[in-house]
Amino acid sequence: MLVAAAVCPCPPLLVPEVAAGAAPELDAARAACGDALGVLAAARPDLLVVVGPGDDAGPEVYLEGTPGSFRGFGVGLDVRLGSDRGTPSGRELPYGLAVGAWLLGRAGWADAPVEGLAVGEDLAAERCAEAGEALAGRAERVALLVMGDASACRSLKAPGYLDERAAPFDAELARALGAADTGALRALDTGLARELQVSGRAPWQVLAGAAAGNADLRGALLHEDAPYGVGYLVASWS
Repeated sequence: MLVAAAVCPCPPLLVPEVAAGAAPELDAARAACGDALGVLAAARPDLLVVVGPGDDAGPEVYLEGTPGSFRGFGVGLDVRLGSDRGTPSGRELPYGLAVGAWLLGRAGWADAPVEGLAVGEDLAAERCAEAGEALAGRAERVALLVMGDASACRSLKAPGYLDERAAPFDAELARALGAADTGALRALDTGLARELQVSGRAPWQVLAGAAAGNADLRGALLHEDAPYGVGYLVASWS
């Protein structure tokens, strides 16, 4: 059963070494992510699964110990998913899971075994929910660290340029995450999310599926911002 979840953004800029001189601009987001991870630790899970965007539709499983790297962003920084005593997968973590691994390492996570699940933007909402339901059944107490960004079209300088639909989309998303509204997350428009370059749509719908068996979950929105024209949201469910 899902007992807790943390929702965090996954831009590589969240890692100070990648952001370099711009690192202080995301200090508030990093602090909120730390608070959300504290909620996960307090839930005493038997298993933590990091869910994030993948390169393929997926879902693709990454075992504990799988390495990741930020070398593609010009930084000689490597990470591992959870403990390095695990049996790694035969491939590197996609960037969203690598950011999640970095957050866990920063927090000194040692509270439960860790796995990763990557889901791409082409994975249908129903398949995402099914994957979440399967995760929730993996252990008596399951926690999720869900990585993903909201729209990338919030300003003229945003990666996707300015789209007037982006701010309302992100506002409804923030409401849904803060209220642990699984119905609203399941109903996210896949086509619109793709047009607005939303990387978190599939991971959030995995979360919605995982939460289906626990009506007692309550949400809290910890952070909301769009400093580079991209929506960054942090929330916790417990």
